[in-house]
Amino acid sequence: MGKELLLEIGTEEIPAAFLPKAMQDLEEMGRREFAACRLAHGAIRSLATPRRLCLVVGDLAERQEDLEVEKMGPARKAAFDAQGQPTKAALGFARGQGVELGDVGTVVTEKGEYLCVRKTIAGEPTEALLPEILPRLILGLPFKKSMRWSDLDIRFARPIRWLLALYGGRVVPFTLGNVRSGNLTQGHRFMSPEAFAVQDFADYLARTKERCVIVDPAERKAVIRQETRRAAAQVSGRALEDEALLEQVVFLTEYPTVVCGSFDRDYLRLPQEVLVTSMISHQKYFPVVDAEGRLLPHFLTVNNTLARDPSVVARGNEKVIRARLSDAHFFFTEDQKVPLTERVEGLKQVVYHTQLGTSFEKVMRFKALALALADRIDPALKETVERAALLAKADLDTQMVGEFSELQGVMGREYALLAGEDPTVARAIYEHYLPTQAGGALPVTDAGAIVSIADKMDTIAGFFAVKLIPTGTADPYALRRQALGIINILLAKRYPIRLDELVDRSLGLLEEKAKRPAGETRADILDFFRGRLENQLIAQGRPYDVVDAVLATGFSDLVRTVAKIEAMEAFKAHENFEPLAIAFKRVGNILKDFPGGSVREDLLETAEERTLYRSFREIRTRALTHLDAEDYPAALVEMAGIRQPVDAFFETVLVMAKEEAIRNNRLALLAEISALFHRVADFAKIVTGV
Repeated sequence: MGKELLLEIGTEEIPAAFLPKAMQDLEEMGRREFAACRLAHGAIRSLATPRRLCLVVGDLAERQEDLEVEKMGPARKAAFDAQGQPTKAALGFARGQGVELGDVGTVVTEKGEYLCVRKTIAGEPTEALLPEILPRLILGLPFKKSMRWSDLDIRFARPIRWLLALYGGRVVPFTLGNVRSGNLTQGHRFMSPEAFAVQDFADYLARTKERCVIVDPAERKAVIRQETRRAAAQVSGRALEDEALLEQVVFLTEYPTVVCGSFDRDYLRLPQEVLVTSMISHQKYFPVVDAEGRLLPHFLTVNNTLARDPSVVARGNEKVIRARLSDAHFFFTEDQKVPLTERVEGLKQVVYHTQLGTSFEKVMRFKALALALADRIDPALKETVERAALLAKADLDTQMVGEFSELQGVMGREYALLAGEDPTVARAIYEHYLPTQAGGALPVTDAGAIVSIADKMDTIAGFFAVKLIPTGTADPYALRRQALGIINILLAKRYPIRLDELVDRSLGLLEEKAKRPAGETRADILDFFRGRLENQLIAQGRPYDVVDAVLATGFSDLVRTVAKIEAMEAFKAHENFEPLAIAFKRVGNILKDFPGGSVREDLLETAEERTLYRSFREIRTRALTHLDAEDYPAALVEMAGIRQPVDAFFETVLVMAKEEAIRNNRLALLAEISALFHRVADFAKIVTGV
């Protein structure tokens, strides 16, 4: 039976964004530490507030498990001479292991018989190990940014102010920097700042709550949900749900309370996104909406203290939001004094990137690319696409977007509508930024989708062309997200656009900016897209070998590529699937050095190779009909009929015949069969049981 371990790291306020990962890391690192130290344990749980990280471990064993070790020595033939007397090697091995020679055993291995000593290393008490484990665990926590303080050598997310460490109710003694562990923790910084002692985890939770600290983030989240519902109901509304904001305020507070404030109803004339952005992104307020989802002139602020007079808190926050919305109203009014078309000219003064020119130059590039796409997808869209592409970045020159960068595209749409632009143009301006995050909404309109693809492709091609390519986890220009955006739009819209052609056209427009050969850049971009596509398909649950097999035969036509993968998934259940895959692994090896050639019927010697050739020609005719119709399941079923003739061929025919003409003819036959299957996938890449 083990004992409970309770660890709390008390700090200055840690950034909210750090805490969810820190909790996860604390649990995972704790498990690894205890496993490495051979300490059995029960459930591990981590908790956090801005001022504390907590780890509780149930049933932590009172001592390490004993360790059985086997030390190998010299070979027996080297350990004893011809008379069976021990040599210096045997005596030295026994002495080195601290045992008598009679305690040395032997073990038989593949290389022969060797001396060995089997020993049991008794486990140490947990109380003796924890003073080393806990400091290592604390200082090993990784943070995006860490800091040093005072003249200490240790680093942490924020200065450590106290350490609570209890094992079975007894203090685990250790020191970090100038802080010594104990049984004391602290309450809320403002409402109950005194230190106090705790005995165990249950006592810790109860006593901290008495002192205005809710340590459990899940409990704080529930409190915030409940309090926002209550406060919003008082003004006949409901809180506009935003999980990211909820997660953030959970880790900004130790004792959350909610106060409802108001603002002038006249501000509701501003676009809803402006109000929502001002409240959520800038002030961490929850907007309040009615039953139909329309904004009400109210907001909910989550505080970290229990206000004596909530009305005072409300008035203070109302003053702040009033100033923010007043600025937004001013920007909104001023921006409309300059038409969007004039703002396009203003983009000539906006540097997109020092190596890629101005935002105006970028607009001209992706407008040309978008028009080429529209010509391919639906020429009737060209006028809308051209106008939307021209105005797509105009709002970058507005004061509103200058203050609220999150509103790119949104303000472009709003200003376009106010200026009397076609609503389809205005919507495309907004949609060309989509998707804005992984799994985010895609453009609905074709015009928005076309401009979005063109803009994203210009971004990717541009940065690759000037050698600013993502490496490792570093992706400062979000090129991975841009690539996934293109992939998902093409798949969702089922556009007949080839990636290689799209890349070629985009690089052609970037010729004057490029710092490397176009062919080299093209190859890198396509490889980059392949990686994104492969990762996404596997993450969706597609078999990795099927994905690899299909992508190996080309992937530029994304719609057809995914259709082939789906067909291959279904074909995996066919009785001929695995035998064919095994056969084509063999074919791949045989054809490795084959220079190519065509089949001559007059050189087909055996009945089996003649049967295979005849069957293949019949199957190929039917399969190609299905392939041309993009009916890949039917094509694969048809192609599966080649299995019996292939098996018979390999059982009776020596492919690598001595006569060069016969050998090359047989290789040419296999190459033609392989080429047909390559129209769908490289079967040699399928993982089989053989």
